[in-house]
Amino acid sequence: MTRSENDRPGGTGTLAGRPVARIGFGAMQLPGPGVWGPPRDWDTAVAVLRTAVELGVNHIDTAQYYGPDVANELIRAALHPYADDLVLVSKVGAVRDAQGGWNPAQRPEQLRAGVEANLRGLAVERLGAVNLRLLDDAGEPGVDLDSQLAEMVALRDEGKIGGIGISNVTAEQLRHALPVGLVCVQNPYSVLDRSGEPLLQACREHDLAWVPFFPLGSAFPGLPKVSEHPAVVAAAAALHATPAQIGLAWLLAHDARVLLIAGTSNLEHLTENIATSDVQLDADTMAVLNRLGKATL
Repeated sequence: MTRSENDRPGGTGTLAGRPVARIGFGAMQLPGPGVWGPPRDWDTAVAVLRTAVELGVNHIDTAQYYGPDVANELIRAALHPYADDLVLVSKVGAVRDAQGGWNPAQRPEQLRAGVEANLRGLAVERLGAVNLRLLDDAGEPGVDLDSQLAEMVALRDEGKIGGIGISNVTAEQLRHALPVGLVCVQNPYSVLDRSGEPLLQACREHDLAWVPFFPLGSAFPGLPKVSEHPAVVAAAAALHATPAQIGLAWLLAHDARVLLIAGTSNLEHLTENIATSDVQLDADTMAVLNRLGKATL
């Protein structure tokens, strides 16, 4: 079934030159606890992916190291052969150790190996885009950003990836990477965490998609939980929506470049996230929500 742009959840944005629903799907929560091992229920995970696509999602964000391999195996099992309009986006720059830890894998040959592993796992010859994921620490000693970007450009030139993104970056790193021709930026951002605003401004200036991760602050401990904030809860009650929908609707309304990749392994939460399309935030509600993140600006 071919959908018009208006039928896509949240409307339509652009990623690596391709039209995508502004409400996409992130596969990080499909593997087991800690993004490690098989899902609690394989059939449910497959059903979540198929339902997302049936509801109009055509942008799925994944990574080979989710599992590892598990998220990609689920996507392949659920959706292959893929619809022509489905945009699969992955990321490289990390590997998992035997204990489930996250370790840097940012040498050029490791980035290439990561892309190749994604291609094999998803059974595709080309990925819609691949994000270079920089880790929170300094990464691997002796691996400079220029050498990483050069390898990503080589992979793009070879046709293995459709576009280059960058993830978990500082404003300085983003400015440094801009000349290679980026298509998107993935950084933490929510109605409560506006620390990424300078990067979003750069996306506005350079016409890049802004793909916030942790949009509800619920994936890991220590993050501000959007759905628990009293102002968000009050807005949800007033608009007959859920607090999660209010947090996601604010992101869509805040900037047209926002592409959501909220993830879940639960069918009910999936349909709730996609139904965010129907939530309209009035000017007064936007004004209240806009003030929530001022402390982080």
